[in-house]
Amino acid sequence: MRNLLFALLSALVAGCATTGQPNFNVAVDSLASLDAASKKTYLLIPGNDGVTWDDLQFQEYATYLMRVLTAQGYMSAESAEDADLVIILSYGIGDPETHQYSYSLPTWGKTGVSSANTYGTATTYGNTTSVNATTTYTPTYGVTGYNTYTGTQTTFFRYAFITGYDFEKYKETEKQVKLWQTTVTSTGSSGDLRRVFPILIGASAPYLGTNTGQKIDVSLQEADKVVKAVKGLPIE
Repeated sequence: MRNLLFALLSALVAGCATTGQPNFNVAVDSLASLDAASKKTYLLIPGNDGVTWDDLQFQEYATYLMRVLTAQGYMSAESAEDADLVIILSYGIGDPETHQYSYSLPTWGKTGVSSANTYGTATTYGNTTSVNATTTYTPTYGVTGYNTYTGTQTTFFRYAFITGYDFEKYKETEKQVKLWQTTVTSTGSSGDLRRVFPILIGASAPYLGTNTGQKIDVSLQEADKVVKAVKGLPIE
């Protein structure tokens, strides 16, 4: 957990950038009630329809989230009786969307003449003088026009919803009282949610259980320290 805490601090203070790797742009939007900070012992359950703890994909994603929760001071309850918070994790990826775009590239060439120089020789025969002259022109160069091209790009909408409910209140009254919710979204060319999910969780790490007041834009790369810490990889 020391590595993850260090990674979170580094991400907040310095930002993250590694040359030669793609950037993943993530938006984090978190809301929290005044009582959110008082509930720290949690049960984590899946929020996707039909998904249980037996689902291997959920187990992997839950492990990423639990590392971040531990670094933020949360504790996993040993039993339902010990928990004062239920955290529900939902995630998914949208259908591919193809976007068409156009762009123009300039063509260049000669655009005119900047100067002209004439040189030659004069020959005199009696009263007649003939001149043999040559004129050299210095051209100018620049943009002569534009060619328009079209292309397509396919993108995917990736998301994670992490919601905390007051479990003590539910055990007393069976009312579902939401304490906080964190929405993490990203749009990009990768349709592999398994690849993108650690980045979503890494981006959300400093904001879980808090009120951001607005959407927070985070840019991360796969080699960034916070992403490696979420995956449980060693941080150099």
